[in-house]
This record gives sequence, structure tokens and C-alpha cells, in this order.
Amino acid sequence: METSHFRNMYNLSCFKGIAFFIGCLCLILPRLSDAQITAKDNYNYKDFQSKNYYFGISPLGTSFSSFRVDKSSQFMNSDSINLVQSAPTPGYVVNLIGNIKIGEYFDFRFLPGFAFLFRQINYESNSREYNKTIESVNLEFPMLLRFKSAPYRDKRLFVVGGVKYSYDVSSNSKVSAPNAVELVQISPHDFSLELGAGMQFFFPYFILSPEIKVSQGVGNVHIFKSDLNESNVLDQLLSRTLQISFHFEG
Repeated sequence: METSHFRNMYNLSCFKGIAFFIGCLCLILPRLSDAQITAKDNYNYKDFQSKNYYFGISPLGTSFSSFRVDKSSQFMNSDSINLVQSAPTPGYVVNLIGNIKIGEYFDFRFLPGFAFLFRQINYESNSREYNKTIESVNLEFPMLLRFKSAPYRDKRLFVVGGVKYSYDVSSNSKVSAPNAVELVQISPHDFSLELGAGMQFFFPYFILSPEIKVSQGVGNVHIFKSDLNESNVLDQLLSRTLQISFHFEG
């Protein structure tokens, strides 16, 4: 039990640490944007500077998804379950990219795509550990605002933030009895806030943009089931994702 609790705290600390790093970068970028742009050091950047919009693809992003678990009052009175938590589980994401320039340093970005997620809720009962796995195929619609620094030698930093709507096309909320008896069910609809950071590399024919981003759900996706102990001990499940992507644009 102590090991599981330590692992959960470690994962939460990593998530908060990345969000803190991105927040610090948001404070640094305005200073970088005041730097002088030297044309001779930005050969490839000049070719993209005149474009008001462009498109791209993020062919394969890696994600680590979990839930923020809020326990119900029934958890304290439960004799059968004494631990419930969720640890990040790997998945992958594919996105299309639409980018519209707003002035020199801002972009509006729309990245529709699919996310293939595998999330677990881990339980401990009388020294026995087991889990409930929730597989999702999310149709996602992130709408983001990106702030970029001034370019330097065909490179520049950026931060990005916004909102995302997700719809789980394989949601287990559609499963009916008797197959749903042992399932912890979640809603197919989810809204998240997103914050990320990355770097643009300008090449002759495209822009490569590695990006790291965290998402935090703002709505409870747990569907309560009074006849299932694993559901009774849960109050809220809020989605949480760390995503690493490589965007190809231009």
C-alpha cells in the first residue's frame, strides 16, 4: 500500500512539475520576443514569414493518460476497498493541423484528431491489488492559441494553451447489462484545459515542432453505479493527459 501511494504521489509531482515548467516559459517568452531578429541568421524562416496560414500533420504522438480520482464518502466506510488511484498509461495520438497567423507572435491553432487511450483505475482490497481498464478511442477537437518568441537561427520557442472537446467513439457507457455489470463506466463527452510548450525548427520545405503538452479535464466523466463497489467509492474522475508530439507543418 505504501509503495502504491508513493508511486501515485510521484506521478502527480511529475505532472505538476511539467505544468510549472511551462508556466515559467510563459513568463520568459515575452523577453525573448523583444530580441533583435537578424535576417542573415534566419534563411528558412523568411520563406514562412509571409504565410498567413498553413497546414500540417502530427503523425504519431505519445500520450500518458490517467484520471484524477476524487473518492466518495462511501470510500471511508468501505470494508472491501482500502485504496483507489490511477497511474499514467501510454497511448498514442494522431492529429491534423490548421494554423492561422495573428500578427507576428501569435497563432490560432485547430488540431482535430484521434487519441487511442488506455487508462487504469487501480484498487487494493485486503492486500489484493487489481485494476479496471478503460480503453478509449477519442475524437478530439483542440482549439489553441500559440505565443512564439522571436526567431534565432531558424529556431524559436513557443507556448500554447486553450481548450479541447473529446468524444469517445468506443465509450463503455453504451455497454448494457449483463456485460456492463463489472464495468466502471465513463461518459463519452469530456472537456479539458490544455497548456504546452515547444520549439520550432525551420527547414527549407517544412517546419518541425516538437511539443509537450498537459491536459486537465474540467468535468466529471464518472457514471455512478450503485450496484458496483468499485464505482461506489468514486466521486469524480477527471481526465489527465501528458502528450509529446512532433508536428510537421508548412
